Amino acid sequence: MTKLSIIIVNYNVKYFLEQALRSVQNAMQNVEEGEVEVFVVDNNSEDDSVSFIQEKFAWVQLIENKENTGFSTANNQAIALAKGEYVLLLNPDTVIEEDTLSKVLHFMDAHPKAGALGVKMIDGGGNFLPESKRGLPSPFVAFCKIFGLSALFPKSKKFNQYHLGFLSEDETHEVDVLSGAFMLLRKTILDEVGYLDETFFMYGEDVDLSYRIQQAGFQNYYFPETTIIHYKGESTKKGSLNYVKMFYKSMSIFADKHFSSGMAGIYHFAIQLAIIFRAILSVTHRFLKQLWQPVVDVVIIWGGILFIKKQWVLYMKAGITYPENLLWINIPLYILVWISSIFLSGGYDKPLKINAVIKGLLIGTVLIAALYGFLPESLRFSRAIIVLGAIWSVFMLVGWRYLFNFIFPSAIPFFSKQLKRVAIAGTHEESIRVQDLLNQVGIQYQYAGNILPATSATKHSDSIGHLNDVKIITKKLQLDEIIFCSKDISSNKIIAIMTGLGEQMSYRIVPKESSSIVGSNSKNTAGDLYAIDVSLNIALPAQKRNKRVLDLAVCLITAILSPILLFLFDRPMQFFANWWNVFIGQFSWVGYVPTANYNLPKLKKGVLKPVESSSELTKQTLYRLNFLYAKEYTTLTDCKIVWYNWRKMGRKI
Repeated sequence: MTKLSIIIVNYNVKYFLEQALRSVQNAMQNVEEGEVEVFVVDNNSEDDSVSFIQEKFAWVQLIENKENTGFSTANNQAIALAKGEYVLLLNPDTVIEEDTLSKVLHFMDAHPKAGALGVKMIDGGGNFLPESKRGLPSPFVAFCKIFGLSALFPKSKKFNQYHLGFLSEDETHEVDVLSGAFMLLRKTILDEVGYLDETFFMYGEDVDLSYRIQQAGFQNYYFPETTIIHYKGESTKKGSLNYVKMFYKSMSIFADKHFSSGMAGIYHFAIQLAIIFRAILSVTHRFLKQLWQPVVDVVIIWGGILFIKKQWVLYMKAGITYPENLLWINIPLYILVWISSIFLSGGYDKPLKINAVIKGLLIGTVLIAALYGFLPESLRFSRAIIVLGAIWSVFMLVGWRYLFNFIFPSAIPFFSKQLKRVAIAGTHEESIRVQDLLNQVGIQYQYAGNILPATSATKHSDSIGHLNDVKIITKKLQLDEIIFCSKDISSNKIIAIMTGLGEQMSYRIVPKESSSIVGSNSKNTAGDLYAIDVSLNIALPAQKRNKRVLDLAVCLITAILSPILLFLFDRPMQFFANWWNVFIGQFSWVGYVPTANYNLPKLKKGVLKPVESSSELTKQTLYRLNFLYAKEYTTLTDCKIVWYNWRKMGRKI
């Protein structure tokens, strides 16, 4: 008889899925042979996941959907076919330990009233994920989470019932809600209470199922005696407003289904407040994140020029007065040139490059000097004050950055090492293979050496110690990142090291015989990937910046020519809508062909595409065209696409 049916729903995450299946394969060895079956339900992925699974994991029972049916529907497809006494819903962006399956099955066998079980989860940085255990999201519980009371009082039994912060993360507890990322279910109870509610497309289905299991008289358990890695965020960016809308929409469905009409009404009102509140926070955060440095620079430059002008008039040109228009027209104009030059030189990119700030100021000063001669006499400012203002700006803009970094070294890391200091943990042979992978992808790094998996391993010239001494090695060599070779090191050991070292560094794992290196640094960032053919030109900060500048330039040109162009566009009114969305940064004039952009750097939705006639092309061909666009991107590429397709700038997206 089959003991366990594992179900993984995949959508465009084949490299993460590979790592998950490798870990499942290792864990199956600690369960009696033939007692585990594994289903992968592919929701119409565009990244060749299906052929990848068929080639590398022929032992998996693959269900290939022709459309993205959603998480609940896809799981239900496999549950209907499952023969196991237990069903495990497992996310594709997870890594389980070698003894995870044996431990959780033993616990469920020993607790017949247990309907479902979840485990301790950590993110890719080794940090505990609080959603490993949750309370029922009643209106008050949801209110505390929405407005940050649960974050302010993380250990409070009253204010943090959502993540049950008052319960130890290292002790087994009966809880209300388990995470769908790892949810072990008794099949007989599933047959009794019903499968996942397909009304939930994404998010909320685990809350609903957990609640129904409790209503049927069974318990849900949080079981921390085994730990898994959950990279998170592969489908939706956690901090985005889109995620907030999707999540709270799911909570609305849950409220309508399980609460009285009055309570549901209160819940809906709270959700709308939450969306507005999060939208304000999102806009404010984006503004502060992107514009606070330029704003500080503007204030410093403006204040400096006014001070220099005052001293200049006082000591060098006594009696001279400058017209008010020079102060409110010329100075802002000069500052705009300087700030724009810093921006275009990469002075606001991360990590900060001081030479880019200085370069931008110098170029801006040259531009101002060139423009100066074209200004009428009445609008000319003192050249000496401009030069002194440029000198002031160089010293003060560089100076405040160093001062800020000295006072708040970890708040916003202005200065970071040019190259990450990376150690590879595994045998010497695997270490060489991983170095070759990194070089093929084009990742720039500083190789610190090879951490051997065991004291008995043969040392080589690049050996820097053994895993048992990883804490000492990390501190002594000031490592930034460890790459684990899972061929040589167990998931148990990797997870133990990650939780022991914590978030002081980043971690990645390379599966056996794989060409991908997967990792993530925090619960708020999606798992990221080093893989062959993933290092692309469009991902460079300079190209992202240039693309945005080009979008604005096209907006300016089309606005000037609009009296003529409006008679030539296919849809003039739609053009205005597209123009506005590009101007505010919601769209770009050129983007990927839709439905074929998996695993490429994210771009805003494009009005125009790299290929305009795509209906006859296969998904694989479209993906390849998008890949080539991203790989070889320059602003000239977008210029050509706009030039040849400008009549279509009024198309409806």
